[in-house]
Amino acid sequence: MNGTPITELSARAREVFRVVVESYLGTGAPVGSRTISKLASLNLSPASIRNVMQDLEEAGLLAAPHTSAGRMPTESGLRLFVDGMMQAALPSAEEQAAIEGRARGGGTIEEALVATSMALSGLSACAGIVLVPRREPVLRQFSFVPLNAMQAIAVLVGTDGTVENRVVDLPPGMPPSALVEAGNYMSTRLAGLNLSEARGRMDEEIGRGRAALDLASADLVARGLAVWSEDGAARPVLIVRGAANLIDATASADLERVRQLLDEIEGKEEIARLLDMARGAQGMKIFIGSENKLFSLSGSSVIAAPYRGGDGQVVGVVGVIGPTRLNYARVVPMVDFTAQALTRLMA
Repeated sequence: MNGTPITELSARAREVFRVVVESYLGTGAPVGSRTISKLASLNLSPASIRNVMQDLEEAGLLAAPHTSAGRMPTESGLRLFVDGMMQAALPSAEEQAAIEGRARGGGTIEEALVATSMALSGLSACAGIVLVPRREPVLRQFSFVPLNAMQAIAVLVGTDGTVENRVVDLPPGMPPSALVEAGNYMSTRLAGLNLSEARGRMDEEIGRGRAALDLASADLVARGLAVWSEDGAARPVLIVRGAANLIDATASADLERVRQLLDEIEGKEEIARLLDMARGAQGMKIFIGSENKLFSLSGSSVIAAPYRGGDGQVVGVVGVIGPTRLNYARVVPMVDFTAQALTRLMA
């Protein structure tokens, strides 16, 4: 039977189960009764340990892969261990300093999120993932720089100091004065607004005949706002770093699983939807293997925690993706600490 409560296991069964899980998480190999008898102070013979392991297998907590005499935890067994038996180890002072240092290393918020996910990936030996806050840039200044007769570069300066460029197609015969007029209008009339608000104000002012723009300049303003809005809608909201960590020493024995996992990570929209499930959580969310359809084939785990903005509302999610054979006791509190660091950064 699956879903066995920890309280229904005898003290002997709990200890054997704990040793099997911890050994498997450390080595990735099935654990035999002889190994357990040497690792644990159980005062049980290998035959007695085999009987206990058989009971745990019938309870759906252990499994014997292939013809191996050893046992390994099932996904249900890992869930029982994580929820009821795991003793979490807080990140070391060095690990905390590394995460905090990347989070506060300067630059834009997105650059800090990238750096933090890289730090988390390196420390956990997993792929680091961050769901970026969905926010539009707020305009401070806008200008158009002619590139050639058919194109111009739209330069957006945000209120946070970020500068980004996009190429805008120009209609035939667009005079250079229209670029200057359009840039001045946007910088003067649309400053302090995000892109959606800016488009709304522009439409309203043009509709009422208050835009004080000629047709060429009005068309250019519309083109500039459109290219930024379309780009923002298409921009991935998920940052993934350290996917190479998933190809570990055991990968050669299961190349198909690794290939499947890397394919799943490429589907960022699917992972973003998965992480969205953690947005409403008050704390950590742990998805083990087939508990989520996305990773049912690769047998992977996701550990994720929400982080908050200055108003206390959840703005994103940070976490890791790795094999089900994770050091959960170490990685879970590490993800939690990273979420706290990002919350402090966003405050």
